[in-house]
Amino acid sequence: MESFKKYALPHQRWEVQLRDAGLTHAIDAAGGVAQLARKIGIAQPSVPNWSRVPAQRVITVETATGVSRAELRPDLYDESAMPDVDPVDAARGQEYALLAALLSSTPPKALLDQITRLSDDATPLGRAHAALAEAASRAVASDVEREYFDLFVGLGRGEVLPYASYYLTGFLNERPLSRLRDDLAALGIERVENNFEPEDHAATLCEIMAGFAEGRFDASADAQRAFFEKHVSPWMGRLFSDMETAENARFYRAVGALGRLFIEIEAEAFTIAN
Repeated sequence: MESFKKYALPHQRWEVQLRDAGLTHAIDAAGGVAQLARKIGIAQPSVPNWSRVPAQRVITVETATGVSRAELRPDLYDESAMPDVDPVDAARGQEYALLAALLSSTPPKALLDQITRLSDDATPLGRAHAALAEAASRAVASDVEREYFDLFVGLGRGEVLPYASYYLTGFLNERPLSRLRDDLAALGIERVENNFEPEDHAATLCEIMAGFAEGRFDASADAQRAFFEKHVSPWMGRLFSDMETAENARFYRAVGALGRLFIEIEAEAFTIAN
């Protein structure tokens, strides 16, 4: 679901519609085009139009097929160039990536199955993992798809609007989005092709925080803290709290509980590190 990368290449005006090796491998691993579409929860006609896996679908396709993200999109994921990451930061990156995947689109059955195997322990975060795993074990993929639509999309609008501008001003596409775009430009982080959501969507911000934690985006500890305190902390905890109590939320109540707790932990950790 990677929708941002460091110094994205300019958009190509013309693109030959031939499947690249990564997409071909994913289709073969899924058992065909129809099976791949079903596994990742999208309409079948979309897949034949791909020449490669869209950036925002990489993590979902990896989860559904077992084909690594580095093979699916080596232009986005060059494993040989990835820095060594502290285990704590790697775990933080995984947490943010999971939240980004669940907020960006309907989770396919393969991701729900993977969530059922989340490790837990006696810590508050471990218990939140256990609750999410339990919710995933009871979930039916088609029901979660409808839940996601009702919660975040809706016929006119969803019950919850996961955008910083809305939470901070009451309106979409307001000043918080403009400030975020300025800061992303200063960090050298650009939108890649085929991503049409405003940058202040919660999934995108979680994805960017995952990139910081995993070392994919170059930013000092102070810059990461400033980004979190300016663009994440002021509102995202409220979003997750609203998900916990939303009328249309069932599986996503557990997602909200995990997200709220994780943002609280992050805020405390950044305060201590300051």
